[in-house]
Amino acid sequence: MKPIPLGSRGEAEETVLFEHTLTAHHPDLPPVYSTPDMIRLMETAAFHAMHPYCEGDEISVGTSIHVEHRAASGIGARIKAEATVEAFDGRFYTLRVSARDDTQEIGRGTVGRAIVSISKFLKKLGDGKV
Repeated sequence: MKPIPLGSRGEAEETVLFEHTLTAHHPDLPPVYSTPDMIRLMETAAFHAMHPYCEGDEISVGTSIHVEHRAASGIGARIKAEATVEAFDGRFYTLRVSARDDTQEIGRGTVGRAIVSISKFLKKLGDGKV
């Protein structure tokens, strides 16, 4: 792995579809962008911030989530998530994340990620040690 500089950034975008809404999970809930989908988009942005520094079969994986979902967005809204590498503590990175729709910030917080080798991870998984 190459060193990941503090300040490295990544982005991810999507348009809210029915499948991203609370209604898709339960018909009694309103048709607004779900918190799990917002977090997924934030994690994707964080992945994009770190992936250019991975080598060989390395990837970054999520280790923690501390996020607030602060505003609702409906079907058709364009959501943009951004992530910035903020800190490194031995093995774990902290990234500041945010998500916006066309008019406002809808969420913010931090996510933690670590770099792993896919082959080593799968070997541990096969050994039952993960």
